[in-house]
Amino acid sequence: MIQASEIHDMTRVLGLEEAGSQTTALQFSETIARGLPLRSIEHVRRIVAPHSRTFSTLVIPKRTLARRRRKREPLSKSESERLARVARVWVMAKAVYKADEFARTFLGRPHPMLAGRVPLEVAVETEFGTAAVVEILGRLKYGSAA
Repeated sequence: MIQASEIHDMTRVLGLEEAGSQTTALQFSETIARGLPLRSIEHVRRIVAPHSRTFSTLVIPKRTLARRRRKREPLSKSESERLARVARVWVMAKAVYKADEFARTFLGRPHPMLAGRVPLEVAVETEFGTAAVVEILGRLKYGSAA
């Protein structure tokens, strides 16, 4: 279950929140369903993977992104969900590691509990992948084996 404070942090990572405003789980869900603005991809990239030139391809194919930019269309629901999953694992990784670089290292390196796969890539694929990454982070946060 995602806590209100996590939703608040996720909206900030996605570049959606105005200072001092609160977003409920329902409002956040509706925003995702309508489609996130394209600027959210760049906002998340600057936070999660500032040196990556291919970050956006985790969320949306390069040609589709170019077309959406030309037409000034938002992300689709599924693209928005993928980007929100990135925001979720980032928020959790930051809660565990505190420092951006340590969180980035965890999310960008293969992990044995994910069959040697990269946590960020696993999290983007499906909600179940996100849950697997969040579970590892929870174990790290609360002192269990991970």
